[in-house]
Amino acid sequence: MSFAQRLKEYALLMRLHRPIGIMLLLWPTLWGLWFAAEGLPDLRVFIVFVLGVVLMRSAGCVINDYADRDFDPHVARTRDRPIAAGRVSPHEALVLFAVLCLSAFALVLLMNRLTVALSLVAVFLAASYPFMKRYTHLPQFYLGAAFGWSIPMAFAAVTGAVPVIAWVLFVANVFWSVAYDTEYAMVDREDDLRIGVKSTAILFGAYDRTMVGMSHTLALLLLLVTGVTVGLGLLYYAGLAVAAGLAAYQQRLIRERKPEQCFKAFLHNNWFGAAVFAGLLLNYFQGGAS
Repeated sequence: MSFAQRLKEYALLMRLHRPIGIMLLLWPTLWGLWFAAEGLPDLRVFIVFVLGVVLMRSAGCVINDYADRDFDPHVARTRDRPIAAGRVSPHEALVLFAVLCLSAFALVLLMNRLTVALSLVAVFLAASYPFMKRYTHLPQFYLGAAFGWSIPMAFAAVTGAVPVIAWVLFVANVFWSVAYDTEYAMVDREDDLRIGVKSTAILFGAYDRTMVGMSHTLALLLLLVTGVTVGLGLLYYAGLAVAAGLAAYQQRLIRERKPEQCFKAFLHNNWFGAAVFAGLLLNYFQGGAS
């Protein structure tokens, strides 16, 4: 395999051709930065966090495929992934994971000590998440913690502290993650049952749609509480209203639990996260915070 082909396989392993994961990690990061800074954050902090999102999401994909290397060949959707198909060795994947994590850590060293300390937790969450599906039916909650850990880190980088409101926002992201990752797990439910992988889609069973709806609702309520607490204006709540409409539309998509529609609903969460951020951005742009 040529050097160019190997780089292509590494890019596929990092899912750079599927940016949805980057976006689902980026939106809560931006929420945290804008809430913490009460508007546009410092440019250096912004660049560090955006690059960190790309690196850590890529690292998460690599370690996920390493952890699932014995499962992926048995699932139609994943059997052609680089490790499952034998185009990248498990050893190469571990080296790539280490390089990505070290690169992200080098960026975090530009921040304060609290942010650096919190980044160690972020690496632990990213490295351990893929193994949770073997031991618990709640890996989606763990994913929410991993994807939302950028929120306390953002507050630490901007303000030097992690106030209670940061944790409220963090929990909001956990519930949003449970909603979209349950939709994602609904796509693979039959394969997961066959090979012994656990998920909330399996745990919730016939109540899967209800639990997705409840998770979206709890996320929106906590985002509402966050906005009220810091005194945001109507534009922010308009963004939440749009996000609520998008969540309702996802219920329609998953109504018959068809895998392709469930996957479409999962992808649709990009617009949910964007709607929340758009409301937040417009609020601060027009001076809507009190």
